[in-house]
Amino acid sequence: MRYLALDLGGKRTGLAVGDDDTFIISPIGRVEHANETHFIEQLPKVIREHEPDAIVVGLPLNMDGTEGPQAKKVIALAKLIEQQTKLAVHLFDERLTSFEADGMMGPMELTRAGKKLRRDALAAVTILCDFMSHAERTKNQSECEQGDQEKYGEQKYQDEHECDDGE
Repeated sequence: MRYLALDLGGKRTGLAVGDDDTFIISPIGRVEHANETHFIEQLPKVIREHEPDAIVVGLPLNMDGTEGPQAKKVIALAKLIEQQTKLAVHLFDERLTSFEADGMMGPMELTRAGKKLRRDALAAVTILCDFMSHAERTKNQSECEQGDQEKYGEQKYQDEHECDDGE
């Protein structure tokens, strides 16, 4: 499946594309926009150019994992993107992705302005990499659990994998 990742910002949105078959992820730049409406107007061009099957949007959760005002805005915008594009939109935790993007650029000999130009797209790469890694781990875990069920039988599997509720 081909994904388009978005690192949404107030004035700039970083873009990356990736394929979960090859696990190749590439930064494709950023979109400058005055507001959310202006970004939504530019998105169809990006979609036509890169032909994703789905979109991954970075969700800016608070460090404690809760949704703050910015996360709520992103959730609303993600719903609008899904309605406008008719593509599945996945929200994925983006905590510390800009920090990771800065780390990727550390060894590069770039000016501060040069790093600023690349930060948003590299943050989108990080979001997509984390999303695809999580999806792969979840898929492998499900396949493993399915294999255990087939090998050991449904009842034994359930007995061994019941959650302890502390009682």
